[in-house]
Amino acid sequence: MIRVLVVDDHPVVRSGLSGMLSVTEDITVVGEAGDGSEALALVESTKPDVVLMDLRMPRMDGVAATGAIVSTYPSTRVLVLTTYDTDTDILHAVEAGAAGYLLKDTPHAELLNGIRAAARGETVLAPPVAARLMSRLRTPAPPAAAQPSPRELEVLAAVARGLSNAEIGRELFIGEATVKTHLQRLFAKLDVDDRTRAVTVAIERGLLPSPGR
Repeated sequence: MIRVLVVDDHPVVRSGLSGMLSVTEDITVVGEAGDGSEALALVESTKPDVVLMDLRMPRMDGVAATGAIVSTYPSTRVLVLTTYDTDTDILHAVEAGAAGYLLKDTPHAELLNGIRAAARGETVLAPPVAARLMSRLRTPAPPAAAQPSPRELEVLAAVARGLSNAEIGRELFIGEATVKTHLQRLFAKLDVDDRTRAVTVAIERGLLPSPGR
């Protein structure tokens, strides 16, 4: 039997997935979790073979939970099951160690086969996800001109300190609209879609100092 832990912040989705999997002869659901923190605790107590992991959840999201599970319980495979198929979401999940990435509109039979494949140690990718990854791999590295400018990094450093756009504008003597323009350019250059992720990526790349330094 393949032991599966279902992780999703929507109770109806969890219930639906558990009900579907429970009537499958070779799969048993050993638990349900509503966020990444709950998932970590349940992995410890239930020892699943496969974790069906949603991405965007409160407290601890799916990417953080995936990384923690893979590093602590290497025999447990994490199979992402989400509605999101953006390049950023896919890459973050794969980098965290996910064994596969499926979308919630995946047909019933394909989902079951994906769980079985993940349990065997195989990589499982929905066709649209595989296509995006291949396209990403074929895309040349961004030129040096795509690196954030010193002014953009000044703005981002202020964001990292928790300042609002208006506060950043007053501190740097620029208009709030200019702050927004700098942030939009930063998001594009760092391939992110929000302020928090921009700061995180900039720190990871050494563009901003780590907190406490």
